[in-house]
Amino acid sequence: MVASTAVVVASGLVQVSFGAFTMSVGTAWSAVFDPLVWTNPQVLLRLFLGEGFGNAVANALGLSTASVDLPKETLIVWQIRMPRVVVGVLVGANLAVSGAVFQAVTRNELASPFILGVSAGAGLAILLSLIVFTGFATFLPLVAAGGGAVAFLLVYVIAWQGGTSPVRLVLAGVIVSTVFGSLQTALFFFADDLGVVQSAIAWTTGSLTGVDWEQVRMALPWTFVAVPLTLVGARQLNVLLLGERTARSLGMSVERVRFALSAVAVLAAGTAIAVAGIVGFVGLIVPHMVRQLVGSDYKRLVVACVFAGPALVTLADVGARLALSPAQLPVGIVTGLVGGPYFLYLMRKQEGLGDL
Repeated sequence: MVASTAVVVASGLVQVSFGAFTMSVGTAWSAVFDPLVWTNPQVLLRLFLGEGFGNAVANALGLSTASVDLPKETLIVWQIRMPRVVVGVLVGANLAVSGAVFQAVTRNELASPFILGVSAGAGLAILLSLIVFTGFATFLPLVAAGGGAVAFLLVYVIAWQGGTSPVRLVLAGVIVSTVFGSLQTALFFFADDLGVVQSAIAWTTGSLTGVDWEQVRMALPWTFVAVPLTLVGARQLNVLLLGERTARSLGMSVERVRFALSAVAVLAAGTAIAVAGIVGFVGLIVPHMVRQLVGSDYKRLVVACVFAGPALVTLADVGARLALSPAQLPVGIVTGLVGGPYFLYLMRKQEGLGDL
């Protein structure tokens, strides 16, 4: 937790130091820790909750709602550059938690939202809302979760043969991802607006470029739903790891619990995809890495994922931003370049493919 927090802070400080407006590194860091921001809670409340709701919360807490005149550098850092860091934190936490849940539900170390087709389903739903059914921007996390849920149900149906196996689930996920990926590409031909096409391409590659506080406010409430529900379900996840027969002997309704926890994982993945697009392999890498450090107890594993996921995404985004500066790579490309070889490493290492 401490190491991951340090990585996030260091990555965030690097992120706020670069942008179209030139300022020294010292000036940017001073803006981050500007006392005018930290001694006036209403400023942070307005940023994270929006003007209206932020003022309402400030009133309820007995805080001042007076406007604060911030220096230009502080405004640029907090209004333009800081949202990218915060969105990276939320995306990393949601994807890592989602991957951890899917790995327990399927009892498969190779499972993740990306591998199981959930990311492709959520991405297709978002593209449909951007290109065909416009006007659903406020509900993008729910739209993405709905698309991810449909994809996961298809994976489950394809893999079901009197039960499922880890290998069949992964293969079914590849099938669904391929089909939904093709449908995503086909949708580009129905978009007349070049700007919409560019936005859609950004969704499919996973990018934090251009995000603002609107994306933070979109993802924040759903994150506060998905992560606590995962922590509450940690005991059930531990029981599922023991196998279906043992879980049933302990009185668990296996299928009901499995689908309930899968719904939470789909919501978490959909929330991340709604604000950043399809950022691959985070849900695969992070749970496996933290499992080596804290073990397979999900009471510890979920907490570790909440910290380690943001560290990976924010660090990858630093690489995406600086690798070809001034051009910026989508963060999904960087996580894919890291995640692909790691996925191969897991396959080579694991003798009994699919067993945790």
